[in-house]
Amino acid sequence: MSRHDSPTNAAQSGDLVTLDGTRMTVKEQRRQSFAWQLYDVGNSAFQAVVVTFVFATYLASDLFLDPAAVAAGRADPNDPVYLTAQAGSQQVISGLSLAAAIIVAVLAPALGRATDGSGRRKFYLVIFSGVTIAAMLVMFFVYPEAELLAFGALLLAIGTVFSELAMVSYNAMLSQVSTKENVGRVSGTGWGLGYIASIVLLLVVLVLFIQDFNGDAPGSGLFATPSGADGAALNIRLTVVVSAIWFAGFLLPVIFRVPEAPRRADVPRVSILQAYASLWRTIVRLWRTDRKLLQFFVSSAIFRDGLGAIFAWGAVLAAQVYGFSPSEVIYFAVVANLVAGLGTLLAGRLDDRIGPKPVIIAALVSMLIAGVVLMFTSNDKIVFWVIASILCLFVGPVQTASRTYLSRATPAGHEGELFGLYATTGRAAGWISNLLYFAFISWLMVPKAGVWGILLTLAIGLVVMLTVPAKPKVTDLQAT
Repeated sequence: MSRHDSPTNAAQSGDLVTLDGTRMTVKEQRRQSFAWQLYDVGNSAFQAVVVTFVFATYLASDLFLDPAAVAAGRADPNDPVYLTAQAGSQQVISGLSLAAAIIVAVLAPALGRATDGSGRRKFYLVIFSGVTIAAMLVMFFVYPEAELLAFGALLLAIGTVFSELAMVSYNAMLSQVSTKENVGRVSGTGWGLGYIASIVLLLVVLVLFIQDFNGDAPGSGLFATPSGADGAALNIRLTVVVSAIWFAGFLLPVIFRVPEAPRRADVPRVSILQAYASLWRTIVRLWRTDRKLLQFFVSSAIFRDGLGAIFAWGAVLAAQVYGFSPSEVIYFAVVANLVAGLGTLLAGRLDDRIGPKPVIIAALVSMLIAGVVLMFTSNDKIVFWVIASILCLFVGPVQTASRTYLSRATPAGHEGELFGLYATTGRAAGWISNLLYFAFISWLMVPKAGVWGILLTLAIGLVVMLTVPAKPKVTDLQAT
């Protein structure tokens, strides 16, 4: 394996040249790309179990409210004391989540730029992932007590920050393990494996710890693990521990199989503070020489915020509007991830054939059509199952095609910088769907109305994406 070889020389020898210019055999490229993809499998434990379907839901439950307020809510769900307690709980969680988003927005691009050419990209991936896993393990000590709500929300925020920072290095590594011809397939398979892994892990924890197999007997799961307030929510806390072990296990392949990116003499090393100045010069240069790439950053930030809202609010709508039980919410999560994973695997191959932009446009249009149909149909469970599954089918394709679009436009040695900017623009736009969601609810005063806010977010991102070139060119950042 050699560095910075030309595609012509590689073709003559039967080897491949990756996007960052590394020459390797076909077999080695497949091994490294698979090891890289398995990180998505591990990270799915944090995203699916902690952020979306289990731990965050646990923090927002009545287990962390004052018992007097819970008693009032049982007597009357609209009791002001109960509603105030719920609002206070949400305020703590959302406040720390907002702080996490701001920290990521500030740090991600600078850290990404500082690691470019430093030969420490994988090092930071491992360190940041390790902190995320540590935060997950400490979540075991978040007992269902009102006094521990802030502690649990803080751990969730810490995990989110370091998970996002790890993803900057992870996304930048895509250029090390893929070629111009297969970058879409490599990226799409990673996303797809992540979705499939979420399904497997959710089913495992559902059977072991969450599903009620015992009727009126205490405990949940296959082993009747203590649950609820009386059982100190041991079933939920063990679920997070199992998820942390899962994450750690699937971190190992990228550690041992994918080599560290070498130091590059053509990419000046900078400190974190210098990285901010370098980042500003990059934005200015993009404004002068490649505004279309800046438009892509804006567009993807907006529609990625809408994609996140689909998963963030999907479980809430399933429970509040369509009457799903907690177990049914997990069933929905499994189906949602399965459908999204299948869509992503297919999209990766289409990406390599027709390019990322057509994939993004077709998927966004399909989601908008399905969303509008959802708003004009009844609130029956079967309706939600069908239309929500269609929506999820197109979420993964947009995610992976967006990542490959930027990867195709990124010059070697600047992956961390541009993917750091990618993370920051995503965080900077992270308020749009939430603002529109609650604006429509406040206007129409029905929970389902918030979907209009998500659809409007996707539509705005789609309109901006229409102005982006179908075939991204490798941008010139050498003068920055």
